[in-house]
Amino acid sequence: MQATSTVHSDTISPKARMVVAGAREIFLAHGFSAATTDMIQRAAGVSKSTVYAYYPTKEKLFEAVVEAECEAAIQAVHSVAMHLNDLRDVLSTLARAYMTIFLSPSGLALFRAIIGEAPRFPQLARHFYLVGPSSMNNLVAQHIERSTRIGELDVSSVGLEAAASIFTNLVRSEAQMQCLTHPGSVPSAAQQDQWINTAVVTFLRAFGTSNFNAGKV
Repeated sequence: MQATSTVHSDTISPKARMVVAGAREIFLAHGFSAATTDMIQRAAGVSKSTVYAYYPTKEKLFEAVVEAECEAAIQAVHSVAMHLNDLRDVLSTLARAYMTIFLSPSGLALFRAIIGEAPRFPQLARHFYLVGPSSMNNLVAQHIERSTRIGELDVSSVGLEAAASIFTNLVRSEAQMQCLTHPGSVPSAAQQDQWINTAVVTFLRAFGTSNFNAGKV
């Protein structure tokens, strides 16, 4: 499912950008429920009326923060693999860029905030899924689709969308779970390399074709 974002950091006004930046600071530090408009307007350096002028509810402001964070993440991941051709390099580069984002302090804080509020605000959690993980799946699917066209991958057993989801989940699952449950621990570069290699090798062994050089796996 393709997500549609209504926030674009290069088109919103400077004042709105200040509001979103202040809200980002507060939401990531305190979560959604504990954040107040007073806290946000102080962090943003604007008046409360300015906050409400751009974002009439706290839910709309949180959506704006989520969209801005996810938009920046998708753009960052998209840019790193644009000019790569080797399939293993593409997958490894996508995985590394994605892991850098979801294991960052802000990435983990946003995920905690979303999951913590999901039972009370399911629409916010759904919005996060569409503009975040689902959009990442769409981006990965574009690269997988190219490799299926030239015969390097065969994802017919599960379909393109499911294959993309399988890859992103292979990248995210253990790494994200360990960092969420061990908040004081920072994984080493070697540990991240191992997670990435495991995800790429597993995916290629599942969907790589005879046209793909087995020696690369």
